Amino acid sequence: MNGFGNEFSSEDSRCPGSLPEGQNNPQVCPYGLYAEQLSGSAFTCPRPANKRSWLYRILPSVKHKPFTAVPCGNLTENWNEVEPDPNQLRWLPFIVPKSTEKKVDFVAGLHTVCGAGDAKTRNGIAIHVYTCNTSMVDRCFNNSDGDFLIVPQQGEILITTEFGKMMVEPNEICVIQQGMRFSVDVFGETRGYILEVYGAHFELPDLGPIGANGLANPRDFLCPVAWYEDRTVATGYTVINKYQGKLFACQQDFSPFNVVAWHGNYTPYKYNLNNFMVINCVAFDHADPSIFTVLTAKSTRPGVAIADFVIFPPRWGVADRTFRPPYYHRNCMSEFMGLIKGHYEAKEEGFQPGGASLHSIMTPHGPDADCFEKNSVAELQPERVAEGTMAFMFESSFSMAVTKWGLQTCQRVDKSYYQCWEPLRSHFNPNWNNPILV
Repeated sequence: MNGFGNEFSSEDSRCPGSLPEGQNNPQVCPYGLYAEQLSGSAFTCPRPANKRSWLYRILPSVKHKPFTAVPCGNLTENWNEVEPDPNQLRWLPFIVPKSTEKKVDFVAGLHTVCGAGDAKTRNGIAIHVYTCNTSMVDRCFNNSDGDFLIVPQQGEILITTEFGKMMVEPNEICVIQQGMRFSVDVFGETRGYILEVYGAHFELPDLGPIGANGLANPRDFLCPVAWYEDRTVATGYTVINKYQGKLFACQQDFSPFNVVAWHGNYTPYKYNLNNFMVINCVAFDHADPSIFTVLTAKSTRPGVAIADFVIFPPRWGVADRTFRPPYYHRNCMSEFMGLIKGHYEAKEEGFQPGGASLHSIMTPHGPDADCFEKNSVAELQPERVAEGTMAFMFESSFSMAVTKWGLQTCQRVDKSYYQCWEPLRSHFNPNWNNPILV
């Protein structure tokens, strides 16, 4: 079903009439189902921000054995493992384990790269990568801390949720909101990125003077239709719960994907990045990269985001009298970038698909020396930019700390990154005559 934040309703076609008529919680639900509400906001939130869905399921999610702590692996919320590092950081492509060497599913393959804030106070952000090679079997994941925005980079993933199924391919994204149980099937060696936010949900950015249309249009977002399985798991089904930055597991003897029908506006959803309606400069200079924002998680300060998801899609570059690549920059925001495919225009070498970079708050960054020299003398004709490429940025107002895994354990930090700016040389000429003014 298409739309963003809509009031949806869906029932599995095998059970027509399974949605109650005219009320949410009848004394006896159709087909003998249990009614269960999933709330994504406080009951008293203003109506535009109020998020909830009603699920009609074969057994309620409360039927399970007690949760017990399990190892977190490389998933963490400890932002003080290592000393802060204000340097420009770049990672080579994160290594995907070979299935012939070790079976790793989505949860076991989660690695936290950086983050800030605190899940307990419901204010913060974490950035993870996932590298896996096998599907989750009789296991599901539930994030009680926040929302996952998942960006597949290598390999499609089939996500089964309580609301139905979504196939998500590279160049698509999906959002699994707080509290939604899901399982991930993969079809080979698989890699991707995750932006996690605590205390806010993703929404479409305000368009301001752009008007009513543009950027990510609401009708291009898709949410799944109801699908259920009535399956007993005698050997035990494991529910893994991320709670206050730690992992816990419980056992139950049935599949959690037993929702026959549901209705509401609190759902998982996906989006194809090819559908993004790009805005760009058509005269001179640059508009700021905020024009490429797909989704934002707002903070309590107007215009300041906990996190923005920004993309740099194929587009036309036509600006006159302009250095067209991204400008040199120091930013009050943190900028984490990844590359799904292709070559990023400001650094065509070194920044590779499946890798990443982090330019922390007020850390200088910008085009490398080769990019600057080439584009300073380029003939300015209309040209396609980023053809066959999709780079993205997780931008945050938080000053993010890099984890020990991100700085050391993964062994993917490119220690030569700073050298791409070393050849920059002075072009200053105090006797320069501006040819425009002569």
